Amino acid sequence: MGQADIIFIAGPTASGKSATALRIADALGGEIVNADAMQIYDGLRIVTARPSISDEARIPHHLYGVLTGADACSAGRWGQMAVDCIKDIRARTKPAILVGGTGLYFKTLLDGLSPIPEIPASIRDAARARWEALGAAAFREEVIAHDPAMMRLPEGDTQRLLRAWEVFEGTGKPLSTFQRAPRAPLVTDPVTKIAVLPNREALYASCDARAMQMMSSGAVEEVRELMELNLDPSLPVMKALGVPEIMSLLRGERSQSEAAELLQRNTRRFAKRQMTWLRHQMSDWPCFENAALASDAVIDN
Repeated sequence: MGQADIIFIAGPTASGKSATALRIADALGGEIVNADAMQIYDGLRIVTARPSISDEARIPHHLYGVLTGADACSAGRWGQMAVDCIKDIRARTKPAILVGGTGLYFKTLLDGLSPIPEIPASIRDAARARWEALGAAAFREEVIAHDPAMMRLPEGDTQRLLRAWEVFEGTGKPLSTFQRAPRAPLVTDPVTKIAVLPNREALYASCDARAMQMMSSGAVEEVRELMELNLDPSLPVMKALGVPEIMSLLRGERSQSEAAELLQRNTRRFAKRQMTWLRHQMSDWPCFENAALASDAVIDN
């Protein structure tokens, strides 16, 4: 494949994406930009399988651990930060290597954003207050009354339901109206796109191993410190893979072995959903079974 100055590396959890990015960055002198929705938060290095401190020191890494857990980061916000990072890296005449498992983030850069006006903080606060006053079920019904297209959102998708409510209140138009509007790509320069997609047996074994390593190498303490912050349970960081499972251990609801088994199962399920999404939404991306094959395909061209 031809080599561009911007490289996108996608794939499910535990597939070897980070190793691929490091190999490419080493060979090409590039810098790495996070495209994972959870690795953007500080304090969960082990839980989110963020690159090690030594790797981040050896190769410039961007957008890792830059937000607190109290800050809900949208795809649009990440997209603008990523574009700024790409411009800065390219200004240094280095390749920008974006890597992560959040396929929506890559779609945001390639397809663009819905043209939604800025919503005042007062309306965002009002949305949260309304949700708390009505309860999740009644709040969802109110959202659907204004925007029937939001019927697709389940009751538990609090963040998107809040967004739909605040957009309608702030603009007088349903969120779906903006979502149907034409979009402009945020990245228009040539991009090399690759996906690391191991066979299912190998991927699931890697998921199981990662879950066990997480449980034994400091993830429990990370989640304990997160719980002490008393954050809103609807925040994205509170739903990060590993957080609910370990919280159940810390609350005495499960034993260590039960929590580990649950984490293994949920990690495999999460990886399966990512693979399905990638195959449907990113079907034109060249796929490779491991980090070595994926990185060689970029480095050798």
